[in-house]
Amino acid sequence: MNYIIGAFKPACNISITFSDGKSRKPVPLKKENGQTVMVPLFQSQENIAGKISVEPVSGKKVEHNGIKVELLGQIEMYFDRGNFYDFTSLVRELDVPGEIYERKTYPFEFSTVEMPYETYNGVNVRLRYILKVTITRGYAGSIVEYQDVVVRNYSPPPSINNSIKMEVGIEDCLHIEFEYNKSKYHLKDVIIGKIYFLLVRIKIKNMDLEIRRRESTGSGANTHVETETLAKFELMDGAPVRGESIPIRLFLSPYELTPTYRNINNKFSVKYYLNLVLVDEEDRRYFKQQEITMFRLAETSVINQAVGA
Repeated sequence: MNYIIGAFKPACNISITFSDGKSRKPVPLKKENGQTVMVPLFQSQENIAGKISVEPVSGKKVEHNGIKVELLGQIEMYFDRGNFYDFTSLVRELDVPGEIYERKTYPFEFSTVEMPYETYNGVNVRLRYILKVTITRGYAGSIVEYQDVVVRNYSPPPSINNSIKMEVGIEDCLHIEFEYNKSKYHLKDVIIGKIYFLLVRIKIKNMDLEIRRRESTGSGANTHVETETLAKFELMDGAPVRGESIPIRLFLSPYELTPTYRNINNKFSVKYYLNLVLVDEEDRRYFKQQEITMFRLAETSVINQAVGA
């Protein structure tokens, strides 16, 4: 029995280390099995470099037809699970065919890598970046090792960021005006606004503000749309009167938000909405939804903005 178990053990151990691993920020990444692991964080145009060690298990040699490392950017649709769409594919050959008797280390480097899209784990889609080491062998089967990395890209504050001001109502029953201070928010921002009641002839019981994320995958007849309510904030409990003004102050930092993604590689989009919900005493619900743009601001800029505020 032990011989059978031994036959399926890998002939060697592969380890991947990064040149700047000690100084590079680690971030959590949720794996397919539900476990969360810490992996290094990169952004577009950075170098990804390090060393790959191949160590045969004691007493064995590894015959191979070549060793390579690939940097892959992939999109996987969950309704097409197992099929990856590669939008980035870079290869470095590490070794020519031969034999390995003892631990051997190979340096590798991918310079100023174009990584235009962020790592994303959604409801129906995921986007990932991986290093894939392959020791090619014939009859024995290739040995493959994977290492995830996370990519986040930062945007400068927008030069133009108009406020949102809209009027909404039901003829001769309800007329309200709402205003949000901006239309574009960074992930740690604060939504500040006001709601004015210009006409109230129905009895409003309560009013909430929701943050919603809408993920669209596929295209045409194969489009899948998932909407999640990420936050629900009670603005008012009780009946408003004409002329009343309700302030809004909603902090975004407690919520797990991503930037707005528009048509990523023609595969998916992620959009965010502020949804105003009014409920009357007969439990009828009135909605008004407004799209907002989310962007990732560099952390130093977030601190500077907070100090400036």
